[in-house]
Amino acid sequence: MPRVKRNTLHQSLMVFRYSGRAVNLVWTTNRSLTIILAILTLVAGLLPAAIAYISKLIVDAVVFSQGSAQNNGFVNISQPLLYVGFEAFAVVLLAGSQRGLSVCQSLLRALLGQRVNVLILEKALTLDLWQFEDSEFYDKLSNARREASVRPLSLINRTFGLVQSAVSLVTYGVLLVRFSFWAVVALILAAMPAFIAETKFAGEAFRLFSWRTPETRQQHYLENLLAREDFVTEVKLYQLGQMLLGRYRNLFHQLYGEDRDLTLRRGLWGYLLSLVSTAAFYMAYAWIVLETAVGRVSLGDMTMYLIVFRQGQSTFSGILTNIGGMYEDNLYLSNLYKFLEEKVPKSWGKAIKGLNPQDGIRFENVSFTYPGSSKPALRNISLQLKPGEKLAIVGENGSGKTTLIKLLTRLYTPDSGRILLEGLDLQEWDVDVLRRRIGVIFQNFVRYQFTVGENIGVGDVEYLEDKTRWQIAAQKGMAQPFIQQLPQSFQTQLGRWFKGGQELSGGQWQKIALARAFMRTQADILVLDEPTSAMDAQAEFDIFNHFRSLTQSQMVFLISHRFSTVRMADKILVIEDGRVVEQGTHEELLQVKGRYARLFSLQAAGYQ
Repeated sequence: MPRVKRNTLHQSLMVFRYSGRAVNLVWTTNRSLTIILAILTLVAGLLPAAIAYISKLIVDAVVFSQGSAQNNGFVNISQPLLYVGFEAFAVVLLAGSQRGLSVCQSLLRALLGQRVNVLILEKALTLDLWQFEDSEFYDKLSNARREASVRPLSLINRTFGLVQSAVSLVTYGVLLVRFSFWAVVALILAAMPAFIAETKFAGEAFRLFSWRTPETRQQHYLENLLAREDFVTEVKLYQLGQMLLGRYRNLFHQLYGEDRDLTLRRGLWGYLLSLVSTAAFYMAYAWIVLETAVGRVSLGDMTMYLIVFRQGQSTFSGILTNIGGMYEDNLYLSNLYKFLEEKVPKSWGKAIKGLNPQDGIRFENVSFTYPGSSKPALRNISLQLKPGEKLAIVGENGSGKTTLIKLLTRLYTPDSGRILLEGLDLQEWDVDVLRRRIGVIFQNFVRYQFTVGENIGVGDVEYLEDKTRWQIAAQKGMAQPFIQQLPQSFQTQLGRWFKGGQELSGGQWQKIALARAFMRTQADILVLDEPTSAMDAQAEFDIFNHFRSLTQSQMVFLISHRFSTVRMADKILVIEDGRVVEQGTHEELLQVKGRYARLFSLQAAGYQ
C-alpha cells in the first residue's frame, strides 16, 4: 500500500481514539443509566430477529392447519394463536425497550451536556489571559463548546446502536444463511457504497465546520450588537441597525451557500447509492419468491426470509451509518479533547510570605511584549513603592499603564526583568495568596447582573454573602448614600437582564466597583485603573481625599488622567511609549518643566 494511503488510513483510524474516552465520560457521568442503556440495547437487538422467526412459525402453523382441515375436516387454531401471543409479547417488549432507550438517552443527554460544559469551563479557569486575547485560541474554545455537549452522547448512542445492530445482524445472518450464503454476501456488499459516501461527506462537513469558526463567531457578535441592551443605545442613535443587519444577512448567505452545496451533494449521492440497496433487495425478493414457487422453501420460510432480508439490509446499512456517524462524532470530539488537553503553564510558586516586608513592590528593568505583537508594550520599567506609599501613573492611552498593572497582578509574566514583592519574585509567590493581597478596580470593570450586595461581595468571594462587610465596603467606596435610596437597598437587582432590575449611572457603578475593591480587608495593595472616570471632578476629588485617609498603610497604584487627583500621590510616574520618561512628586515634576508639567498646564488651562 502506498505511503500516502497508509497515512490517510492511519489518520482516519486515529480519529476513533476518542471513542473510549467518550464511553468513559458517559460511564462516569451516570453508571446506572449507562448499564440500563446497555441492557436495553441488547434486548432491542435480539427481539427483531425473534419476531421475524415467530412470524414464520405463525405462517407455517396457519398453512399446516389449513392442510389438516382439508384432510380430516378439523382446524387446529390453538398453535397459531399461541404464536400470535408470543409475537405480541415480543413486540410489547421491543416497544418497551425502545421507549426505555429514549428515556435513558434524554436523561443522559441532560447530565452529559452539563458535565461537558463544566469540563470546558473548568479548563477555561486555568487559562492565561493572553489565551483569551488570541483569536486563534479563541476559535479553539468556540469549536470545543459548539456541539461538545451533544457529541459524546451521540457517540455512545451510535456505539450502543452498533452493538444492537450487530446482535440483530448476527441473528438475521443465522436465519438467512439457511436460505443461501450468497444472500448474506449480497446483503453486505449492497450497503457499502452508501457507507463510503456518507463517511466522505461527514469529513467534509467537519472541515467546513472548523474552517468557518471565525465567521460563525462574527455572526454571534452581530447578534449581540443588535439585541443587547448595552449596545442598543448607540446602535439606534448612530442608525447602525440596517448596516449591521445587512452584514448579518451576508454572513448567513455565505455560510448557507456552503451548507446548501454540501447538503445537495450529500443528498444526491445518498439517493443514487440507496438505489443499489433497493436493487439488491428486489433481486433477493425475486429469488426467494422463485424458490417458494418451485416448492424449495415453505410459505412461512418465504415470509421470514423477506422480513429478515429487508430488516437485515436496513440493519447493516444502520451499522455502516453508525460507523460513519461515530467517525463524525470523533472528529467533533477531537476539538473538545484537544482543547481540554491544551497545555497551560503551571504556577510553581508556593511562597506565602516575603523576605523583607519593608521592601514593598519593586520593578527591575521589566519589559513585556504582547503575544503576536512586534512592538514592546513596556521597556525596562524600574520603580519601587514602599508600604503606605501611593503611586500615580500618568500617560497617554496606549502608553502601557494598564499593562504594567496586569504584570503586577500576575495576569501576564514579564519577558525580561523582575517584579518583586517584599523582596521575593512574584513568580515565587503562591498566585492565590498573592491575589488575595490585591484589591483592584479596572477601567472596564464588570457590571454583574446581580444584587447590589453581591456586586460588592464578589470583591472577596469568601465573604460573598457577608452583609456587614457589604455595608463597610460601601461606606469606604462612598456608595452607601445612593444604595439606601434604592428600592430594596443591598438586595436590589442591578441591570436590565432580569425582572425588577435597576440601572445605575456610570458614576454610581464606579462607586460600586470601588466598594468591591474594599471588600478585601486584608489587601495591602490597591490598584485603581481610572476608577472615577465617570464622575465629575468634585466627586472625584472628594472620593480621593476620603480614599487617602482610608489607605494610609496600603500601597496604592493609581491610573488617572485628572491631575487634581494625581497630585495627591506620593510619587508620580510618567510613561510614554512603554518607557518611564519622568518620575517624582508633583512639585518635583513641575520644577523639571518636562512632559508632566506641560500636561498639567494644559489641563489646568481648561478649567480657567
